[in-house]
Amino acid sequence: MGNHSEADNHLETENLLETENRIRNLVWTVSGDYTLPVRPDVERFRREKYCVLYDCIRQGAFARWYCPEEFQLYLVKKIYCHGMEAPLKMIASLVTEAAVGKRLLEERRGVARIRQLAWEELLDQEFSMLCASAPGQLQLAWIRRQKDADYRAGGSVGKWLELLLTAEDAKDTGQLIRLTDQLYNRMMEPDFEKRNGTLEQVLAVTVEDLKEFSWQDFLSEEMYEDALETYLEKLSLDMMTLPEAKESAKEERQEEQPKKKKIVLVDENDRKKMHSYVELNYGKTWLTPAQEKQRNLKLCRGMHQGCSLYYTEGILKHPVRQNYQLAYAGKQKDKNLHAYYDAHRAVKQNIRQLTGALRKALALREDVQYFPADGGKLVPSWMWKAGRCSHGNLFLKEQKNDAMDLVVDVLIDASGSQRARQSQVAMQGFILSETLSNLGIPFRVMSFCTFWDYTILHRFRDYEDGRENNGNLFEYMTSSNNRDGLAIRAAGLELMERQEAQKLLIVLSDGKPYDVLLNRPGTGNPDPYRGDYAVEDTAREVLRLRRQGAAVLGVFAGEERELAAERRIFGKDFAYIRDIGNFAGTVGRYLLRQIES
Repeated sequence: MGNHSEADNHLETENLLETENRIRNLVWTVSGDYTLPVRPDVERFRREKYCVLYDCIRQGAFARWYCPEEFQLYLVKKIYCHGMEAPLKMIASLVTEAAVGKRLLEERRGVARIRQLAWEELLDQEFSMLCASAPGQLQLAWIRRQKDADYRAGGSVGKWLELLLTAEDAKDTGQLIRLTDQLYNRMMEPDFEKRNGTLEQVLAVTVEDLKEFSWQDFLSEEMYEDALETYLEKLSLDMMTLPEAKESAKEERQEEQPKKKKIVLVDENDRKKMHSYVELNYGKTWLTPAQEKQRNLKLCRGMHQGCSLYYTEGILKHPVRQNYQLAYAGKQKDKNLHAYYDAHRAVKQNIRQLTGALRKALALREDVQYFPADGGKLVPSWMWKAGRCSHGNLFLKEQKNDAMDLVVDVLIDASGSQRARQSQVAMQGFILSETLSNLGIPFRVMSFCTFWDYTILHRFRDYEDGRENNGNLFEYMTSSNNRDGLAIRAAGLELMERQEAQKLLIVLSDGKPYDVLLNRPGTGNPDPYRGDYAVEDTAREVLRLRRQGAAVLGVFAGEERELAAERRIFGKDFAYIRDIGNFAGTVGRYLLRQIES
């Protein structure tokens, strides 16, 4: 009986996962952005599957035609200025639905049926809750108006509805923000501007103000760290969600729900399109199709069988066409550069100090040494050895230590877990690059992340590039997952082909390899690349490089609870930096030890 129950639970889990993955693929198809984070509410899906499905479709459409980040930031600033969170999110959800609904139905007729079923579920499950609030009453009026174009609501609700309908003609995100603000103030707090400020004053709130504010009241305890970023992410999902009554019992069930294996289910048509999607979102590759195939055959073996490597210099360097991802990459580069300009004095000081310390070590290592040999400079006092000693070493040979016989590879985790540290990582990578350029040491810098079954290696500068390429580090941007073992294997291939005697690989990561699964029809399901399975694979790749003669340093910038995994991967050669600002100094000290040894 127990085995039967366990099998039923397993089947239910797999069915839910399959549904979740199909929804995710649908959202990506609607938005055209295959890096868009999609988290279907699986628990709610059990009760109101069409509500969840319609929410996700709207999320994809909104990301396609508007700027979600700009809209989310307004909501956060409004809440910072004492706006009420729950009604503001309900109004935001209505505005986004009104903005995309008409165009969405014109493009995809099948959405009309899904929307109709979603509204039926909503009215069946949440009718009482909707009747109890002004945003809920507007939601009911909106549904009636969509079903009957002649419907006219009376009183205040009628005025709100006519204002909401103007969202259908909104040309940009700014118009939606103004509409949301008007609706909130009229419906919820008519004196909001007098007490808390106008829309212009709300939008004038700086990111620094937001970061200093405690968002803990709006988050669960495990989300406290990086609270602003976490809250923004939470809002991005909430503003696309049809209203739902909150139940403490439901929240308790969510806590008890075990973590599930993430699998993306794709068919062969999706598979064929994948390379184009990757090219569109990460920039063109510098490899020919034949070179790409050769590398994949050589490196994507064992547990990485079926995976692919994609080599690029980034979407900003080699874009396919104008799209949302290109604009986002440009914005992130601007953020990275602004952070650098704000701290440029400290950056230059770091470069000077690091360069000075390493240059002194290199000078000491370049001392000339002499040793007995069978050729070189004759030592007259050793002539007595001729014919008497078997080795016959009568000469001194000069040997000059070449401390510059060193090559360095820097590999940076660019998965989504590094998002909050993007500007700092870019800045520290620049400090290290400038230092190595000052010393004339050949080096390469790449970042890595994994999107679907593609591990993307973004090359910022190659071994022999000039100093002018160091600025490419400010194009550092994060997304998706991380398959550390495959990235290290790929970086190590070219590192070991270098002629320098000393080879050093530096890996900056959070010590948590994790990759979503890609399940293709007709193939066996791969094991999830996470936990012990992923840690052991990454550790094997590190050990393999060390056995070939390379030094490998792990620079850990993750959570303290992941330290044990980092030790398993890198052994004693890893550095724990609690502040990413210490990255260049930490790596510099390790470089110093490598030179001195």
